[in-house]
Parts: sequence; structure tokens; C-alpha cells
Amino acid sequence: MTATVRLDDTLTDKLEKLSSKLHKKKSDVIRDAITFYAQTVEASHKSKIQKAVEKVMHADKCEYEILEGTLDDGI
Repeated sequence: MTATVRLDDTLTDKLEKLSSKLHKKKSDVIRDAITFYAQTVEASHKSKIQKAVEKVMHADKCEYEILEGTLDDGI
């Protein structure tokens, strides 16, 4: 697939400097950047899901302890 991207002067300069510094084609730098961004978004998404699961597990544990205490009281 071929894609066209319009960059302002600042991004163009950054891309050219990175390309030169890394000894890579500009298109390779762009592909690497997209891959890195996608991995970062995926990791962030997984982290948010993990935090939500942990929060639910903690809430469930608290509810269980309350229920267990009530059962121990003979109710």
C-alpha cells in the first residue's frame, strides 16, 4: 500500500534528521514510528484493562469478606 502524508516544516525537519541519524530511509522511519505508536497504544489499552480487572477483583474480595463475616455471625 502506498500512503501520502503531509508534514509541516517542523516534522519534515525531524524526519530528515532521524533518517540521517539512523541511516534509514524516511519511509522506514515512518513505518517504525507507526509500529511503535501501535504497540504503545496496545500496551496502554492492556494496562487499562488490567487495572479495571484488579479493581473489580478488589471490590469482589471486599464484598466476599463482608458476606463471610455476616455468615460467621450466624445470620
